[in-house]
Amino acid sequence: MAYYSIISVTPTSHDWMTDYVENANKAVAKYGGKYLARTRSFDRLEGEGENAVLQVIIEWPSKAAALDFMADPDYSPYLQARTEGSDSHHFLVEGKDDNA
Repeated sequence: MAYYSIISVTPTSHDWMTDYVENANKAVAKYGGKYLARTRSFDRLEGEGENAVLQVIIEWPSKAAALDFMADPDYSPYLQARTEGSDSHHFLVEGKDDNA
């Protein structure tokens, strides 16, 4: 069953970004993840509040792969840099329809 990371990111500093992108790419690939979107181009269709600057969608082959990615000690310093240098919200969504 596929899982999807939905991540909304608004940087509060840009110091972390160059190192983060290169190393996050490697870590995502290591766990079989695939970027479906990394974009500043999006429209809010519903809800209120400030928009994040960047929306990221990653497809994972399993929940375990996504959780292993988040717990990877090699990725940890880059995750810490992102969370300290941004306002980020990360949701892990199971690719199923509970209402089908």
